[in-house]
Amino acid sequence: MHTRKEQMEAFGRFLDVLDELREKCPWDRKQTNESLRPNTIEETYELCDALMKDDKKEICKELGDVLLHVAFYAKIGSETGDFDMKDVCDRLCDKLIFRHPHVFGEVKADTAEKVVENWEQIKMKEKDGNKMVLSGVPSALPSLIKAYRIQDKARNVGFDWEDRKDIWKKVKEEIGEFEAEVENMDKDKAEAEFGDVMFSLINAARLYKINPDNALERTNQKFIRRFNYLEEHTIQEGKNLKDMTLEEMDAIWNEAKKKGL
Repeated sequence: MHTRKEQMEAFGRFLDVLDELREKCPWDRKQTNESLRPNTIEETYELCDALMKDDKKEICKELGDVLLHVAFYAKIGSETGDFDMKDVCDRLCDKLIFRHPHVFGEVKADTAEKVVENWEQIKMKEKDGNKMVLSGVPSALPSLIKAYRIQDKARNVGFDWEDRKDIWKKVKEEIGEFEAEVENMDKDKAEAEFGDVMFSLINAARLYKINPDNALERTNQKFIRRFNYLEEHTIQEGKNLKDMTLEEMDAIWNEAKKKGL
């Protein structure tokens, strides 16, 4: 791999290229924080997609795209006189050092669990008096990830199940309440109860150390593979999915499962 000097030279070259683009390219010159934000979200999801696929070349490429956005925001900040890349890096380093007293200080933390145990208390000291536990959960997070983060933050201050097996009683209770509202044909209440079902299942995943977002995405990709197999198989036979019976489709679907798709 490259030396630290080579990496720093490459980073400096990148900042030089960005400076020139900002000065000479009409598109780059007109960008603002507001105009870049949607693209930043898209690039972040593309990176997450590459990470899920464990595609090393794509991960490298998408990391570059995300880095471009980080540097672009810092460039805009320097133009307004608010901050620049040095400020971004300095604040990040200061935060990392402050949040890792077991590395840079005298605190002892021999396991990852012990580090996490102290994490929220350390972060709360940075909030300038705002000590609301859930205040650090971004409102713009996707709902599934937000639910996980809410539960995890609550856990860090002791608000959690004493025995993780007890969660299954809660899951069954929430499913029962959802079923009851479906039977009552009350769409609004059924939606609320379905949210409770999902929240309890996310809680169960957390308690058993499963990332629910990763788990759901694995199922999404599995469904896509099997459905694509079904569709390709149908086309090869000169048929149309709309003309097939459910039993015929199930037979091909089960064939895809046997193939490990």
